[in-house]
Amino acid sequence: MSKNSILNKKSLTFLEKYLNNAAPTGYESGGQKIWMDYLKPYVDEFITDTYGSAVGVINPDAKFKVVIEGHADEISWYVNYITDNGLIHVIRNGGSDHMIAASKRVNIHTKNGIVDGVFGWPAIHTRDKSKEEHPKIENITIDVGCETKEEVEKLGVHVGCVITYPDEFFILNKDKFVCRALDNRMGGFMIAEVARLLKENKKKLDFGLYFTNSVQEEIGLRGAEMITQTIKPNVAIVTDVTHDTSTPMISKEKEGDTKIGAGPVICYAPAVQNNLREMIINTAENNKIPFQRAAASRATGTDTDAFAYSNGGVASTLISLPLRYMHTTVEMVHQDDVENVIKLIYESLLQIKAGDTFSYFD
Repeated sequence: MSKNSILNKKSLTFLEKYLNNAAPTGYESGGQKIWMDYLKPYVDEFITDTYGSAVGVINPDAKFKVVIEGHADEISWYVNYITDNGLIHVIRNGGSDHMIAASKRVNIHTKNGIVDGVFGWPAIHTRDKSKEEHPKIENITIDVGCETKEEVEKLGVHVGCVITYPDEFFILNKDKFVCRALDNRMGGFMIAEVARLLKENKKKLDFGLYFTNSVQEEIGLRGAEMITQTIKPNVAIVTDVTHDTSTPMISKEKEGDTKIGAGPVICYAPAVQNNLREMIINTAENNKIPFQRAAASRATGTDTDAFAYSNGGVASTLISLPLRYMHTTVEMVHQDDVENVIKLIYESLLQIKAGDTFSYFD
């Protein structure tokens, strides 16, 4: 970590603990508790809802409300069927990739605790070369070392148990953060760091600021849809990840030209309110924060869409963190980008005044 880094040892300790904790869609509570515990010194109160979205609030009595948001959940699997000889078939919980599952270790979450398992796969020289034998949702199975269905069930495994990968956080080549679930617990981490900086720098805001960690984004923005109705914000700044299109097998013609290390990605899309976006861009330029641009033809595919189209319309924008290898166990981001997203959100908040609507007609 460089001398000029805005992250400190406590920040990185929190990040590692937060990432290593499993928080699959629908089961985010453990991660939310870690997040709220870290955020507690920097906010005035918390809001939680029925499905587990968590919100730290500064100035809760203010009428004008600004949200900064990330989502807390990670992709996973469900136990779908247990064969008579003790093998487990799965279905997706979010956008889990069957192609990377083969030979991976897994954690099956049960009432009795974690049950270890592996996605088994036959050796290359045993497979029928005349057939297209690659991992598919129909042929990947988890082996927990049991010989019968009854033996599996005695471990506490049943249909509906959620399954995650055990891969944990590490730093590659000094400045690349690598882990499963950077999508999008990096968002929760970055907005928490904004809260820390506001407190440490003794910044006073004339509006209510809602640090929002939504659940269930990976299956359709569901947590954001719910929590925005509770908060009823005037402005929303959403952060999520986006693709590093410099990596192999990703089409720049389709996905645009963005890469890790080149700065936050500012999105152009119908759900992005133009005047709010331009304020973000001006803030980046005035503070010499590097940034990239990306366009979405219809929906952004992020919680931005849920906030923008709620409550009669909320001025919303999206600041994305470029990421390699999305929805794998080795998602990768650049520390410089992480810090620059934090700086950009922080500096942008200092430009907002209570009553700003960013309307075209003001």
